[in-house]
Amino acid sequence: MSVSSPLRWGPSRRTAERPPGTQRRAPASAETPPRPSSAHARPADPAPGSRADPAPRGPWRAGVTWRVLTSAHAETEEARAGKAVGRGRGCSVPMALWRGSAYAGFLALAVGCVLLLEPQLPGSALRSLWSSLQLAPAPPGPGSPEGRLAAAWDALIVRPARRWRRVAVGVNACVDVVLSGVKLLQALGLNPGNGKDHSILHSRTDLEEAFVHFMGKGAAAERFFSDKEAFQDIAQMASELPGAQHYVGGNAALIGQKFAANSELKVLLCGPVGPKLHELLDDNVFVPPESLQEMDEFHLILEYQAGEEWGRLKAPHANRFIFSHDLSNGAMNMLEVFVSSLEEFQPDLVVLSGLHMMEGQSKELQRKRLLEVVTSISDIPTGVPVHLELASMTNRELMRSIVHQQVFPAVTSLGLNEQELLFLSQAASGPHSSLSSWNGVPDVGMVSDILFWILKEHGRSKGRASDLTRIHFHTLVYHILATIDGHWANQLAAVAAGARVAGTQACATEAIDASRVSLRAPPEFMTSRSEAGARIVINPNEPVAEWHREGISFHFTPVLVCKDPIRTVGLGDAISAEGLFYSEARPHS
Repeated sequence: MSVSSPLRWGPSRRTAERPPGTQRRAPASAETPPRPSSAHARPADPAPGSRADPAPRGPWRAGVTWRVLTSAHAETEEARAGKAVGRGRGCSVPMALWRGSAYAGFLALAVGCVLLLEPQLPGSALRSLWSSLQLAPAPPGPGSPEGRLAAAWDALIVRPARRWRRVAVGVNACVDVVLSGVKLLQALGLNPGNGKDHSILHSRTDLEEAFVHFMGKGAAAERFFSDKEAFQDIAQMASELPGAQHYVGGNAALIGQKFAANSELKVLLCGPVGPKLHELLDDNVFVPPESLQEMDEFHLILEYQAGEEWGRLKAPHANRFIFSHDLSNGAMNMLEVFVSSLEEFQPDLVVLSGLHMMEGQSKELQRKRLLEVVTSISDIPTGVPVHLELASMTNRELMRSIVHQQVFPAVTSLGLNEQELLFLSQAASGPHSSLSSWNGVPDVGMVSDILFWILKEHGRSKGRASDLTRIHFHTLVYHILATIDGHWANQLAAVAAGARVAGTQACATEAIDASRVSLRAPPEFMTSRSEAGARIVINPNEPVAEWHREGISFHFTPVLVCKDPIRTVGLGDAISAEGLFYSEARPHS
């Protein structure tokens, strides 16, 4: 394809060529011209060591974004931006008092009218009326916690000063067949028995046991089905069931599709793209001819709703179980096509996913492909951030290899959920690795400890040749963005945008509908379980909390969970894409 871009495919990030302990070079200004500035861009940061706000206020003062600072000098652009937004809403307290007075006045007026019209009304009836008026719950809307939180997000979410123009995404893509998991298993003649996890599915019985295991937990999972013919039979039955729907699938394709919704972005997608997938893709997604193939790869997405029952089984949360017999994505066949397309496309952001698909491959092939992944990433110019999106895995050796075989140091950013985070810690002997699984909502302090450990042990530092500076963590009821200070801007807006899209996409709405979502995050939490952390109380009016720990900043926000989700597949990919869209990578030396 012909691309008229001023960018030049400059020096690579090849870590092996960097002396230990050296920093990677920042791209020359001629190589990376400034992106168009936003009309809503925030002011530039003050010089290092200066204080934009010499008298920091306590974290619970009205009009100030939540902050728990572990260092007196750890204020970031987002914290200051939060103050500016808070000051803009400085009338919130008197307005709230005015509304309270107005409500009381209307209440008194209503009771007065009743007394005037019905002077003989018994006192007990009046007391009952008064109590019912006082105790009636506020209907969902702008005044509800959900409505106030959504409005606060809207005020905080602004575009960064420097924006992405070209995004390259690879390498897993497929067609998702989405349907009711219970209905498919019933159609297959299966009955719910004892749940049991299987790292690889070899039969229908394995499928039933694994589905029961994860539906009982309300947890998402993805597995490889080893028997090609058996899978094809199941896939054909699934496609023909009433209610089955076909969607764009695969982390790379879903992330590319989300980016393509922004018309100012040019998106390159490399992956196994068959006729059906090509038909489903947004017109703004460019697919190189080498990525096109005659047959689609199909993934079966078995969904279940919160409270859905199958025999004695009852799902605590809405979620999905994914399985496939996907050899093309499993071998990452499009990796070389992806890398060879980058020089011509010249992206300023690269997103890589699909490593989890290698679980069905031999150990030797896994090792070989991981080395080739690292080599490929190392050839990408140093000024181009690389985001790695992880997904459900069960192979500890593969995860350990991803962490230790230079994959983590080669990428700039990670995206993952609670299962992947805990599994990563277990595989690499990190914090809280003795925990077998999360008990309900993942503890914020434990999650924070693991994120801190990843960035401290495998992230960028003066003594380590690593590019990793950012992790976007998402779970059902809250999100956290952790970044090494000085490398990323606009993360307050990024974490809020990721949480907002989780609610809108699950409910299939353009904006948050307060009547269709609920605030389920823990009302308060500790920021660490391995050291003396700070205690934070959730306030819907100030929806992003920020704290700092040894040069690492954490941004936390609750999620407004859709009560009756339309579709759960691809939420993690949409969250990561939206978070990246609102993020700004800072050039550095």
